[in-house]
Amino acid sequence: MEINKNMTITEILRADEGIADILMESGMHCLGCVMAHGEDLGQACAVHGIDADALEAKINAYLAAK
Repeated sequence: MEINKNMTITEILRADEGIADILMESGMHCLGCVMAHGEDLGQACAVHGIDADALEAKINAYLAAK
């Protein structure tokens, strides 16, 4: 499975719970937040000042290595 910036944080975490560590390391500490249910990765990155493309690539590299 590959994730993309249009997927919600909840969808991404359902794909693999290990992604939570990557998100937390990137500065996204609100994974349990109500917004995580409706916000997609691109929106969450914009709010937190994170490069969405780089984070998407990092998550997909993690998934590919499994």
